[in-house]
Amino acid sequence: MEVIPSLIVIAALAIVGYIIGSIKIINQGYEGIVERLGRYQRTLKPGLNFVVPFLDTVLVDSTREQLLDIEPQSVITKDQVTIIVDAILSWKILNVEKANYTVENVEESLKSLVLTTLRSEIGHMDLREMISSRNKIGQVLLKELDQATATWGVKVIRVEVEKIKLPSTLEKSLENEQAAESERRAAISKADGTVDSIRRIAKALKEDKDQTSEILKYLLAQQYVEANYELGKSNNSKIIFMHPKELSEAVGGLIEMEVAENIQNMGADGEV
Repeated sequence: MEVIPSLIVIAALAIVGYIIGSIKIINQGYEGIVERLGRYQRTLKPGLNFVVPFLDTVLVDSTREQLLDIEPQSVITKDQVTIIVDAILSWKILNVEKANYTVENVEESLKSLVLTTLRSEIGHMDLREMISSRNKIGQVLLKELDQATATWGVKVIRVEVEKIKLPSTLEKSLENEQAAESERRAAISKADGTVDSIRRIAKALKEDKDQTSEILKYLLAQQYVEANYELGKSNNSKIIFMHPKELSEAVGGLIEMEVAENIQNMGADGEV
């Protein structure tokens, strides 16, 4: 008679164990698929789910946005320059069933696809176009990857080319070129400002001939100060300063003799 209570206890424990084993809780941001005897059965959503113990196997995947960092890769441009680029990919699973059964390994497949597409796209660009079109490359990669992964049950959200590393000699050459371009633009800007100043001065001289001598004296003194300032920058320069009053007196007579002729050379319309 004592055997019956023991069997009841064993049966009760088995039932409790079966119930506990059949409960599967899926956290928010995840989904699961149920395989029964190796065959897809159904998809589990976040929350409380029940499965058949010993018969069902549950595979859980994240449906949140994930980042895939692509290691630096050697790529050749259209003009045969070898550069090093790396990228970062943002993606998420939309359909866990397709993500598990359509492709062997989602991350590795995405990585291979990014590398192939990246090499192909950069291979159609020369170096200058590639450097200035980093955002364009990301957009093209996004479009290509989105099409290629449409049947995988995943969504590629963003693709960004993070870094582009050039050969050291080429990088130095580009830096020198950019510095030269900046100097050229500065020179053009300065020249434009000088031309504008000359036009203003010419107009002022024409409108107020009584002040011509004073204006020219001022300009000459200004040039004198600037010239001494530039000479002072050199450690090897020897500077002899002249008192502004003496300078003014020395050139005053010459200016007065030249004023009339200078105004006539400016033209009737005041242009230089």
